[in-house]
Amino acid sequence: VAVSHKPCINLGSIPLVALNVTVRKKLGLYLNPKHTVAADWTAVAETMGFSYLEIKNYEASRNPTKTILDDWAARNSETSVGKLVSILEEVERKDIVEDLRALIDEDVRKYLETQKKKAEPPVQVPEVDSCVPRTPERSGITVDDIPGGIPEMFDAFICYCQSDFEFVLEMIRELEQTEYNLKLCVFDRNVLPGSCVWTITSELIERRCKRMVVVISDEYLDSDACDFQTKFALSLCPGARSKRLIPVVYKSMTKPFPSILRFLTVCDYTRPCTQAWFWVRLAKALSLP
Repeated sequence: VAVSHKPCINLGSIPLVALNVTVRKKLGLYLNPKHTVAADWTAVAETMGFSYLEIKNYEASRNPTKTILDDWAARNSETSVGKLVSILEEVERKDIVEDLRALIDEDVRKYLETQKKKAEPPVQVPEVDSCVPRTPERSGITVDDIPGGIPEMFDAFICYCQSDFEFVLEMIRELEQTEYNLKLCVFDRNVLPGSCVWTITSELIERRCKRMVVVISDEYLDSDACDFQTKFALSLCPGARSKRLIPVVYKSMTKPFPSILRFLTVCDYTRPCTQAWFWVRLAKALSLP
């Protein structure tokens, strides 16, 4: 009898970002309800290292499982799919691991395939190369890109929604047109039209910009584009160890501050007593090597 062997994958080397929406939703269905016998999300959060007060705060969340997964990934550089599976087993929820094993394996397979494609060099076809334009994610992304030359680089990518654009213009005046002389990547100004938004954004954040400034507002919380940009940047620097992501608040908010960013130091423009230092602090943070 022929036996097929699947290659052994070390789940400890697979980042948590590999898990897709379906797995995360199903984890919530298992862990969000309060169980009198089986361990729920609170036991998982405690094993992840969250404090009693943090766990009490999470009780107000509509989906505490999603919140602790996001925060765990944001504050801990050693999170992985393997570590999550170990925690579920440690709190005696092997039933969840068994039920979701096929979905987890499929997400990991897709993640590894995507990483493999990214690592593969592009196929060159000399006969027609001169007739085929370069892929936009490699050249011709921004207004000042030189075809075939060195890609345009920036000090910071500005993550914002359209309703906050007036503040972005003020940011340009204060940081670019002063002695700070910083170079900001503002999507509506710097990016050429006609390309895939998600591909271009990923390329700019990961390869072209040293840091990312996130303009936080009530409208930001409803923006799918801002949500993608923020989570993508956090996935590149777990726990923001490289000071890569800088949240900025410039007006009062009625909605809660995003939990995924609350472990980072905020540059707050809403406090009159610290406004005088706002641009200096932000400029120096963006000027660091």
